[in-house]
Amino acid sequence: MKIPSLGQVSPTSTVPGGDRSVLVVESEPDQLRRVTSQLTAWGYVPVAVGSGEDALPLIGTTSFAFALVAVRLPGMSGPEFVRRASDRRRSGPVIMIVDGEPGTQTTDALQTGADSVLRRPYTAEDLEHAIRTLGARVRLAAPGASTEEADRLQYELSLLVSPPMRDILTVVEQAARADVTVLICGETGVGKEVIARAIHASSPRRRAPFVKVNCAAVPRELLESELFGHERGAFTGAHQRKPGRFELADGGTIFLDEIGEMHGALQAKLLHVLQDGEYSRVGGRNNLNVNVRVICATNRDLVREVAARRFREDLFYRLNVINIEVPPLRHRREEIPGLVGYFLERYGRLYNLPAHDLSGEAMRAFLQYPWPGNVRELDNFIKRMIVLQDWGLPRTLTAAAPAAPAVVPAPAESVSSFSLKEISRRAVREAEREVICRALEQCRWNRVKTAKLLNISYRALLYKIKDMGLKQDSAA
Repeated sequence: MKIPSLGQVSPTSTVPGGDRSVLVVESEPDQLRRVTSQLTAWGYVPVAVGSGEDALPLIGTTSFAFALVAVRLPGMSGPEFVRRASDRRRSGPVIMIVDGEPGTQTTDALQTGADSVLRRPYTAEDLEHAIRTLGARVRLAAPGASTEEADRLQYELSLLVSPPMRDILTVVEQAARADVTVLICGETGVGKEVIARAIHASSPRRRAPFVKVNCAAVPRELLESELFGHERGAFTGAHQRKPGRFELADGGTIFLDEIGEMHGALQAKLLHVLQDGEYSRVGGRNNLNVNVRVICATNRDLVREVAARRFREDLFYRLNVINIEVPPLRHRREEIPGLVGYFLERYGRLYNLPAHDLSGEAMRAFLQYPWPGNVRELDNFIKRMIVLQDWGLPRTLTAAAPAAPAVVPAPAESVSSFSLKEISRRAVREAEREVICRALEQCRWNRVKTAKLLNISYRALLYKIKDMGLKQDSAA
């Protein structure tokens, strides 16, 4: 299929419509080519125009699955286009493309009727996530994508090999069977959303929507509308009725990330939904019934927040039926090699760039670094390496790694006879062995002290020693 280029679609053109057609209103040629190419790869049919004036006639004559609209356009701005199109809109939900961090553009976009916001600069993953936030109103990708997503989640779960994470996965299986609220706690970036998705994917609700809301990313004054929707005329800029995320998640699961950021008045409304299963839209008089499973996540200590009266005690007990505490990456270092290999392969394929296998020195640095940003920091670090094709290690990583012990090099083998994944596994295993041997020697084979030094559990260390065949007289 030929992608319409900037200016190709005119008001008199015949354009495709339907649940695979996407209206793209973007004036920057490079951005336009990039987004239409990605949409096409996912099985959509993008219809591209360069201004709001050219897009308005299409709104009245063609139906679209959703629209991608840049906030900055020549002449009519993106928010103005959405306002003028609202009365006759057949474009489905709108994703507004804004610049930089949350601010006035984000607030204007949401107040004028945009259903989701995509911030520049954005990746293919960011675009995919923005589409997913539209929930059940949009078929997310080409046929078979749900299987792809399930496979990716299953693979990500297979990387959780540390004893504490295996224990958590046991709780996940139990929680999935019981249709109760779950509170997932842990530092930023530890993988709380993966746990939430795993619960949903294993539950009886798995064929219904999974809708995520980041309570910290939505402006405080708009969060109620985002969650519960609003009626036309509810506030300035509310030109049409908008369904909320609870409505979109009906029958499925809603994931409220950073629940600790929710203000007190909204906490009371959420408590009412959990107790009675009903709510009203902003500006509405009628109560709506909803059947959703609520999973929440936070990086705050909610017990302390309750004590400080910043979080409602009754809501805390409603949310905390099942509590899952996800440990930081520095307490499950044995997962780092698998995560590194996964991110190398994933981003190499995503950006169509070569992914080099890491040296033993590099893997030692990865294993020793404390990763204060956890899995998200590791993810972004590997992404940067792939995109920039820069395989050097910054000082922050190398400073955390000890000098490598002398080792006898293994016989060289032909790289061409192995896949990248196999090469990475071998390098990772050798580097991990070196680090464990060095730590054991440093601690005179006191396994308790060694586990503390490596910041892994005692059980995990015993497993590694047995798996690698390490013995005290042959550890050098």
